[in-house]
Amino acid sequence: MIRTAVILFLVAALATAMLAITGEPGHASITWLGWRADMTAAAFVLITLFVALSAMLAWRLLVWAVEAPRRAERARAEARQRQANEVLTRGFVAVAAGDGLEARRLAAKASDLADEAPGLVRVLAAQAAEAAGDAVAAQAAYTAMLSLPDMRLAGRKGLMQLALAQGDQAGAAAHAEAAYAEPRTARWAWRAVLETRLEAGDWDGARDLAKDALERKIISPLVAERARAALLAASAAQLEGDADPKRRAQALERAAEAAKLQPGFAPGVVMAARLLSLDGKAGRASLVLENAWKAAPHPALWLAYRDLKTDETPRQRSERLWRLASLNPADRESRILLVEQALIAGDPERAQEAAQALAAEPVTARIAGLFARAAFAAGQPDEARVWMARGVGAPQEPDWSDLDPEGRAFAYQPADWARLVVSFAESGELIHPRHERRERTMSELPELPISYADSAALLAGHGGEPAPFDLADGVYEDDEPPPAPAPRGGERRPSGRRRLASAPRVAK
Repeated sequence: MIRTAVILFLVAALATAMLAITGEPGHASITWLGWRADMTAAAFVLITLFVALSAMLAWRLLVWAVEAPRRAERARAEARQRQANEVLTRGFVAVAAGDGLEARRLAAKASDLADEAPGLVRVLAAQAAEAAGDAVAAQAAYTAMLSLPDMRLAGRKGLMQLALAQGDQAGAAAHAEAAYAEPRTARWAWRAVLETRLEAGDWDGARDLAKDALERKIISPLVAERARAALLAASAAQLEGDADPKRRAQALERAAEAAKLQPGFAPGVVMAARLLSLDGKAGRASLVLENAWKAAPHPALWLAYRDLKTDETPRQRSERLWRLASLNPADRESRILLVEQALIAGDPERAQEAAQALAAEPVTARIAGLFARAAFAAGQPDEARVWMARGVGAPQEPDWSDLDPEGRAFAYQPADWARLVVSFAESGELIHPRHERRERTMSELPELPISYADSAALLAGHGGEPAPFDLADGVYEDDEPPPAPAPRGGERRPSGRRRLASAPRVAK
């Protein structure tokens, strides 16, 4: 209205200005119902403008009066909506704070106010019931969501979580399957169904699930590939112990495919190399391990690579390990391997030189054992004792924990494989079940006569004398112990046999 009035005013002003400039006032005559009015053109323009503005104002007043009830209703609805939004916000805040009673009160109030947001009201009601510990009400609220197509996934997820909380694994699996069957599903449904199949040891079904999820674009191609590689390795581990030659051949095929898909997945690579070696394909096994070392070095890889050949001299084995380390020289495991291969070759000076590259590494039991072996091989038994004492209390390395006391790598149970599949598929990282359970690993401190037969000669003292300490239990003996000081009052004289700090005592 204001815009129209401004336009009319400008037109009138322009017309009046033109008349004034020309000096001709003009003449206008109006005859209506027997009446006649004579006036100037400028007066006519002004009267016309005034009549138009008056008519427009009258019309706007009439429209405003007619729309007054509707306007009042809209204002009430907006105020109600603002109040509903405020109640919903406070309700969700109460749920987040764990105040179940307040959340349920606000949920009941929101159900009376939020007519335009029934979905949010149902979500708040369900979560408020959970916060209050009312499983029956929560289940009813989540079940009510199933009637709304846009809320079925949310309802299924809530029902699945309630079933899990009540220990109903079968019910939770059924809700997960129903959620995954929806045309528009979510990643959590895929993972829940995947975990269900993994717990049942259904490796083939889990692979089909990963393939279907990729086709439906629920997961990325990388996640699908990692999941497939881990599942192939888990399936191969199950088939490996079977006496049927066909099933063992199938295990070899699946492990080799897993190593090809993901060379950085050490469990699958080590299994493939072991099965290939048993099948008389040592060259192919070497290639598999070398490709894996380039991608992601792991201590189990070089140990498997070392054991591929049993008819070589220590120097030949050392050269072969050096070639493996040179494939990824910047990696920490490669620097550790250089120390190992120097010890195997009987070159203590080069072993100590290679060990200096690890001086900045955090001290673990494995690093301490490596430095102790290098020091003793160089004829420094006192320094070796110091490193052994540090290694007794040092933490273990997660990767090294994948080796059991017998030296077997990745000797996992089906439950461990199930967790490994999910972890590696989603993050590309290994989990370490033995490390988590704090189980014993292959010896980290010097026990080379047992663990590394080729390096046993390095433990002997110079001139063929025995080592000055017992590597099996961390105890050493001095042939000629230094004279002990006289004991003070109340003190006992120390014995000639000394024990390293924190080392286990020798059974008498």
